[in-house]
Amino acid sequence: MSEASTRRKPNQQSALLDTELEHLPPELRWREWMGRVEAVVFAASEPVTRSVLARVVGKNCNLELIIDDIRAELAGRPYELVAVAGGWQHRTKKAFGDIIHAAFGTPAGQGSKELSQSEALVLMCIAYFQPITRAELSSFFGKEVSRDLIGVLRAQDLIASGPRSPQPGAPYTYVTTKTFLSQFGLDTLRQLPDFEALEDAGLLSKEKLLAGDIPAGLASAGGDGEDDVVEDQVS
Repeated sequence: MSEASTRRKPNQQSALLDTELEHLPPELRWREWMGRVEAVVFAASEPVTRSVLARVVGKNCNLELIIDDIRAELAGRPYELVAVAGGWQHRTKKAFGDIIHAAFGTPAGQGSKELSQSEALVLMCIAYFQPITRAELSSFFGKEVSRDLIGVLRAQDLIASGPRSPQPGAPYTYVTTKTFLSQFGLDTLRQLPDFEALEDAGLLSKEKLLAGDIPAGLASAGGDGEDDVVEDQVS
């Protein structure tokens, strides 16, 4: 059977897989589960969820402890196992970012166009205040947020359409995506820096946002290059 055929029939394959491994002593059983989990995460192109990993281990296997043991073994390696976008993924450690940049000419994990300052600011506002309409974004910035700017964020799968707003005309709202979480190394939106706490500490305000002061948690979204601003786009 080809590899492609195997991938097309995960349920059939998992039905034939011995996940309990009761014939093995506990220590060897644990090591096998660790190997299976790491192999699945390594082979995946996106974060792997708990439900997927549960297919290859016993029903009484504690996945959190498995993950902890894998992380401990990777402590001295240049990559690590991280919780991101509701699952787990192997990622190169940040300390090696410059090395990868030197080897390939692009920052690690950035195959898409870097965001301009204005795009990063709009993305940050969507992240904090979602679901939010384009009109509400425009009101926040005091000038129209262009459809082109929204299109850039959608094209990179950083935002998606959310529920219809109860406002007249029922306009679409915008929300962030799993790609957003993955790109910024977040497991959930709860890991965003607390907006009210930043305000209370005097580290963030609407004035600072409009001046382009992006919180550290989202600073990597901005490019170093010039802002290619559309005429009615936030600048």
